[in-house]
Amino acid sequence: MEMNLFCHFGPNTFTGAEWGDGTEPEDIFNPTDLDCRQWTATAKAAGFKGVIITAKHHDGFCLWPSPESQHTVAQSQWRDGKGDILRELSDACAADGLRFGVYISPWDRNDPRYGTAAYNGAFVRTLESVLGGAYGPVFEQWFDGACGEGPTGKRQVYDWPLFNGTVYRLQPQAVIFSDVGPGCRWVGNERGSAGRTNWSTLEVEGFEPGAGGPTTEVLNGGTPGAAHWAAAETDVSIRPGWFWRASETPQVKSVQKLLQIYYESVGRNSLLLLNVPPDTRGRIDPVDSLRLMEFREALDAIFANDLAAGATISGPSRGRGFEPSRLLDPSYDRYWAMPDGKITASLTLDLAGPKTFNRVLLQEYIPLGQRVSAFHVEALTPDGWQEIARETTIGYKRIVLTPTVTATALRLTIDAALACPTLTRLSLHLDPLYCANLD
Repeated sequence: MEMNLFCHFGPNTFTGAEWGDGTEPEDIFNPTDLDCRQWTATAKAAGFKGVIITAKHHDGFCLWPSPESQHTVAQSQWRDGKGDILRELSDACAADGLRFGVYISPWDRNDPRYGTAAYNGAFVRTLESVLGGAYGPVFEQWFDGACGEGPTGKRQVYDWPLFNGTVYRLQPQAVIFSDVGPGCRWVGNERGSAGRTNWSTLEVEGFEPGAGGPTTEVLNGGTPGAAHWAAAETDVSIRPGWFWRASETPQVKSVQKLLQIYYESVGRNSLLLLNVPPDTRGRIDPVDSLRLMEFREALDAIFANDLAAGATISGPSRGRGFEPSRLLDPSYDRYWAMPDGKITASLTLDLAGPKTFNRVLLQEYIPLGQRVSAFHVEALTPDGWQEIARETTIGYKRIVLTPTVTATALRLTIDAALACPTLTRLSLHLDPLYCANLD
């Protein structure tokens, strides 16, 4: 999916807090002009494929009339207690062709059962009320591993097998996010940066979400050769905080910063989950919305034009049906491959004239796994062959930032792989806005 929208919304939107304490009066939640279609229209125009909403944050407030809580929209003055954010957002996603996902925190600073044996069952019923079909397909269940004290001062021992089993029972196609998946993993930071080496496989045995998760370094780069597939998801906010505050509007990230985040997430084999929080009206702030449109315009300007179009490519392959020319074919399922046991290769791209570029985009054929562990790129300039990049992993998508070069040919060399390499795309692009930053 490459990019999804995160929407932090709830009582914190109105109090200015990052983590509510669960004592907020329900009437504090009162968006004056809620329009979820504005959220989804904005997301779609900016190129996002799905929307994930904080249906229940740590304060325990539910954006739907949860039968397991008395701290919900049903107890608020908003729409006379008859409102349901999840209903409106799931309908809006369906209307705009986006996927609908939910963040439901197991930490609950309002529920008096939190910290007792009864709470895990109550949390399962909370999940059932959202995932049981009332809101249609849910593509991602986002589990925050936070586990602090509840209203009685006690901490909960979460039953993760029970929680995950509930999700799969009700939404078998959903991706479960946490520090250890099982569907996808946290990238290990909130800066918007995946590792330059980033494996989609992860060692999960002996770990659990939250404090029991792998180290930040392991989360950032994955585990080569591990048996479990838990691709990285990079979550970051367009603002300094996760919830909307008027005081932070001047600090909305620039287009250049968003491009850097894109290169260091999507461009490093990770999904980007960009938080764009609705304001107290219940709408995406116009400053945020405009920045997303500028971001989309910049991405289109860079990647709509493939400077490798019309080139020819030569090199070894597995044989008929896996020729190097398939790297220039836009169809993802037509890929180049080497014979079994051959884990190195060199391919030469003849550009049929000088081309100026500073981005090299590569994609592995992920249905057969992630394989490449080392590669380098050379460009044929008037001074001869010059090495312009040396990297490690590729994965679903790798965007290599290079110096701006004018070349008539490009050579891609796979130096090492876990199995015979399979690549489905090689393209060249020029970024005039951001080409100075090569990290």
